[in-house]
Order: sequence, then C-alpha cells, then structure tokens
Amino acid sequence: MLTKSELAKYIDHTLLKPTATFEEIEILCLEAKEYGFYAVCVNSCYVKHAVNVLDGSDVKVSVTVGFPLGAMATTAKVFEATEAIKAGAMEVDMVMNLGLLKSGDFYGVQEDIAEVVKAVKAINSGAKVKVILETGYLDENEKVSACQLAKAAEADFVKTSTGFGPGGAAVEDVRIMRKIVGDAMGVKASGGIRDAKTALAMIEAGATRIGTSSGITIIQDYK
Repeated sequence: MLTKSELAKYIDHTLLKPTATFEEIEILCLEAKEYGFYAVCVNSCYVKHAVNVLDGSDVKVSVTVGFPLGAMATTAKVFEATEAIKAGAMEVDMVMNLGLLKSGDFYGVQEDIAEVVKAVKAINSGAKVKVILETGYLDENEKVSACQLAKAAEADFVKTSTGFGPGGAAVEDVRIMRKIVGDAMGVKASGGIRDAKTALAMIEAGATRIGTSSGITIIQDYK
C-alpha cells in the first residue's frame, strides 16, 4: 500500500486553463512543494515563472506543447518544446497530430513526435517527452497505433488526454496503453481524476503518473 508521500510522487499538479494568472501559477508551485508532488504542469508561457518559484526544490516543471489540439506544424512544436527546455522545464507533454493519425499518415505522426524528442534530448538528455493521445477521439485500433508510433519515435511516456477534449482518463485505456508500450515507457493518466480512488485505479491499471488539478484533494482523501 502506498504512503501519502509515495502517492504524491505520482502526481503532476496541473493548471492549464487559458485564464491562469501568474499568481495562480505561483500558488500551484507552492502547493506542489508543500505536498511533495512530482511536478507541476503548465502552459509554456509560464515555464520561467514556475522554474523561478520552484528553485531549490525537487519539484519538476512539465510544459504542454502543441496544446490542446496538436494540429500545428512540427517546426512550431519543436520551437515551443526547445524554448521550454532551455528555460528549465524537465518534461514536455506534447499533443499528437490526430488529423494525421486519422488520415493514416503514420509516418507523419511518428516524425512529428520524433522531431520533438530529438530536439529536446539534444538540449537535455535527461528531459522527458510525453505524448498526449487524446483517447476520447480514438477507437481501440487507433489507440494501439498511437502507442506504437509514440514508442517508435522514442518518446518517454504516452498520456491519455488534454482535459480539453471529449472524455478523460479511463482505466481500460490505461490498460491498453500499458500493454502496448510495455515496461519501457511511462503511462500518464490525465483528465477527470479528482479523488484517491480513481487515482489508485489508474495506477493499478498501469499508470506511472497522474495528471490532475485535484492533487491536494486526492492526497487529503487518501486513507
């Protein structure tokens, strides 16, 4: 059974709403330090601010890229990701190009991810790249293909959802993702995880990270 501090280390404390302010990001970071969360997850304009607030702590900064649609040019994703890593982010949560996936352009999907991975690792080999699949838009075969492509592109994680698309994290999706990527990659469950019971179900299904804006509630709820 996990201790509260162990459960906290699964959590990316998240604030991605478009109206988030500097003050709210600062509060997010201070909460992450207080509760011992693994990371904060913020939009890219707030990376420097989060890095400054978290200076001296072991809480990492994770940044979204191509968020929330994933439908931008690969060069734009690469630029956003590399600027964030240069500013001190240690993890990138990039959105897969779902239109290319739906079009059957698997090479394009893989290259989109691989270019971001290559650029990020060139700056910091220890930085991690997570690929958001937005599972609510995908059928089971597409979920399998998405995981295979992320793995082939040498990403570090696959992630369920942005929180802005249809649906959120589902236990069965996490199971599928874990089965396809095996033990070599992380699986991040994100979207609609608001209590300890749900978080633990995701971990049991194979999640190694939980993305949530309800991290404090989850820890306080955990008995």
